[in-house]
Amino acid sequence: MTEPRLGEEHGLITADVAATEFADESAPIDVPRAVDEVVVLDFGGQYSQLIARRVRELGVFSELLPHHVGAAEVARRKPKGLILSGGPASVYSDHAPKLDRELLELGIPVLGICYGMQLLALDLGGRVEGAEVGEYGRSQLTVHHPGVLFKDLPADQPCWMSHRDTVYEAPPGFTALAASTQSPVAAFESVEQDIYGIQFHPEVVHTPYGQHVLTHFLRDVCACDMTWSAASIVEEQIARIRAQVGDGKVICGLSGGVDSSVAALLVHRAIGDQLTCVFVDHGMMRKNEGDQVVATFRDHFHVPLVAVDAEQRFLEKLAGVSEPERKRKIIGAEFIRVFEDEARRLGDDVRFLVQGTLYSDVIESGGGTGAATIKSHHNVGGLPDDLQFDLVEPLRALFKDEVRAVGAELGLPERMVWRQPFPGPGLAIRIVGGEATKERLDLLRDADFILQDEIREAGLYRDLWQSFCVLPDVRTVGVQGDERTYGYVVVIRAVTSDDAMTADWARLPYDLLEQIASRMINELRDVNRVVLDITSKPPGTIEWE
Repeated sequence: MTEPRLGEEHGLITADVAATEFADESAPIDVPRAVDEVVVLDFGGQYSQLIARRVRELGVFSELLPHHVGAAEVARRKPKGLILSGGPASVYSDHAPKLDRELLELGIPVLGICYGMQLLALDLGGRVEGAEVGEYGRSQLTVHHPGVLFKDLPADQPCWMSHRDTVYEAPPGFTALAASTQSPVAAFESVEQDIYGIQFHPEVVHTPYGQHVLTHFLRDVCACDMTWSAASIVEEQIARIRAQVGDGKVICGLSGGVDSSVAALLVHRAIGDQLTCVFVDHGMMRKNEGDQVVATFRDHFHVPLVAVDAEQRFLEKLAGVSEPERKRKIIGAEFIRVFEDEARRLGDDVRFLVQGTLYSDVIESGGGTGAATIKSHHNVGGLPDDLQFDLVEPLRALFKDEVRAVGAELGLPERMVWRQPFPGPGLAIRIVGGEATKERLDLLRDADFILQDEIREAGLYRDLWQSFCVLPDVRTVGVQGDERTYGYVVVIRAVTSDDAMTADWARLPYDLLEQIASRMINELRDVNRVVLDITSKPPGTIEWE
C-alpha cells in the first residue's frame, strides 16, 4: 500500500454555511483607512467568505457584509468596488434576496458572481431562466471576447460552477464575454456602466485563472492600490484602540494563544499600562502551558499580568454537563465572571475587555444575519447577556493567518506566532459525550503532550493547521500483558487548512502514527486504543464539539 503524503492536494472543500457580521453591530470607531477597500455583499453563498479572502490576498482590504446592509452603508465606507456573491436561491423565488438598485447608482464598479450575476442580468433586462440541467462542479469556459476580465488569459480554461438558473441573454448594452458547457452567457460586461458578471466561482482553487480575473477587476476596473497586508493594519488598529478607550482602564483575557496574545500586544502598544492582562488557568490547558504564558508576558514583554487559578471553579460549573453547547456557554460565561471579579479587584473604573475574536469565530457563530450557527465560540455566542464590559476586539476582521502576520510585525516570538489554534474552552470540549472531570482532563492532557511531542520531533508542526487528541466517553476491550483491559479510546485529529473555514485531514506518515499510538498505549495506563479521524471540513468541523 502506498503511504499517503502530508499536505497532498485533494481539491477545495468549502464551508456549507458562511454567515456574516454587520460590522456596525460591534460599533467600531471610525478611523480613516489608508488603504483601498472592496465590499463583498453576501447573498448566502457557501463561498462568500472565500471571496473576501481572495481579494485580501491580492492586496486589497475586503469585508463581507450582509446583502441587506443598504446602499447608504456601502457608500459610507467609500469602497473602490463592490462584489455581489453567489447564493443558494433562485432569482425567481418569492423569498430570494433582491438587488438594491441604489447600489448601481453609487458610481462604484460592480462585479456579480454566480447568483450576483443573475441578479444583475435580471434587473438590467437580460434573460435568466431555470435550466433543465444544472451546472455543478468543474466546467469548461470558452472566452469569445476577452474584454477587461479575461485580458491575456487563455480562450479555453477550466472553471468551477454551482448553479441551475442560467443567463441566456446579457442585458441590453452588455457584451457577452464567455460561455460554458451549460451556460450560454457565463460572463458579461458593460465598461460604460462599470458592471461585470461571471457565472463561475473565481475564488475557488478549481478555477485556476480565478485570481487573474479578480486582479483585472481590482486593478484595471477599480484602480485599487493593491498594497494592503495584515501587518499594515497595526497603526490603524492602534489609532482605533486609542479612540475607543481614551484614558480608560482595560483588561485582557489572555489565553496564550496567538489570537489573544496579538490582541494584548496591540492594545499594550496603544495604551501601555492602562492594560492589565488576566490569565485564567481554568484547568483545561495543555501541559505546562500556563507557566509558559505567564513567563512570556510578565517576564519577556513586561505586560501587567494577573494570573488566576480557577480550576476548581470551572470544574464545579461543569459538573454533570456533557452537552457541547452547554459546555461552551458555561465556560464562556464563567470566563466573563472571573474577569469581572478581577476587574473589581483592580478598581471600579475598569470598563473595557480585550478579546482575540477572529473573523472566523464571528462567521461560525452565526454572525447576526440569520445564518445557521455551526458552533458558538465562547467569545461570541458564549458571552452572557449581562456583560458588564465594552469589548475591544482589534482582530475581529482578520483571519488566523492574517493575525499571525500582525503578530510577527509586533515581535511576538515565533513559537507563539505559529502556535496551533487552541479553543478558548480548552480540553473540556475535547472530552466528547461526557463530563469534563479532572481525571479525564489529566488523561487527555498527557495524550495531547505525546502527540505534540512526536509531531514536533517529526518536523511537521508547521505543516499542520491543527493537531490534537479527542477523548470520547467510550471504553473498549483490549489485551495488555495477557490480561483483559477496559480502557479509553484516544482519537487523533490532524488537519491542514488556510483559515479554518475549510480543512482537509492531514496525511500523517504511518510510522509516525504507529509511534504515537505505541507511546499513548504504553505510557497512559487508562488508554488501550488509538484511532485516527479522517473527516474533512465540511462535513465535519475541526473540533468535535
